[in-house]
Amino acid sequence: MGLTEIANRIAKAATEAGRDPSDVTLIAVSKVQPNERVEAVLKEGHRSFGENRVQEAAGKWPGFRETYDGIDLHLIGPLQSNKARQAFELFDVIHTLDRPKLANTFARLAQEMGHCPPLFIQVNTGEEPQKAGIAPADTDAFVSECRALDLPVQGLMCIPPVDETPSLHFALLRKLADRNGLSQLSMGMSDDFQQAIAFGATHIRVGSALFGERVPPAG
Repeated sequence: MGLTEIANRIAKAATEAGRDPSDVTLIAVSKVQPNERVEAVLKEGHRSFGENRVQEAAGKWPGFRETYDGIDLHLIGPLQSNKARQAFELFDVIHTLDRPKLANTFARLAQEMGHCPPLFIQVNTGEEPQKAGIAPADTDAFVSECRALDLPVQGLMCIPPVDETPSLHFALLRKLADRNGLSQLSMGMSDDFQQAIAFGATHIRVGSALFGERVPPAG
């Protein structure tokens, strides 16, 4: 689709929703993409990228940061507690705070390291057993728990079930965020980001529509 067309679609969706297009951050999901594809988007001037795995990001982004200023790197995949310290060092924003154990780890690291990236709480809006995230019914309590730990929770994130209407999940996430005084919503991907913007998404995660199909590593 290309960066320009995606930007135009973001602007159109935001305008139709009565929103300022500049309030929507496009996260270019660069996981499992060859470096030349990622660099092509960097050369076009884009700076917000998303990675699923700490290890992959550690092998890719320090080099790019030596060449390109202003990179804003988002962790959008599940995080093991033992990788949390490395995630703090690599990522500017973490979208996948999904359990009390990880919240406590973040709080300890924040004290030790003197900083904590802005955080999104991942909500399992479809209550899928195989998917990470806080259950909708437990979200209010978990937000309170994170605030009690002085964690910088900025908003909520979700990944709707593939076989359900995404707008229902976007509406639920927005309701939960509004109820907890959270202004940011990380939701919407290549196939549904325009719907997500209509429901208030502030961060959309677009991979295949921008880069083409993912290229798994050989071997």
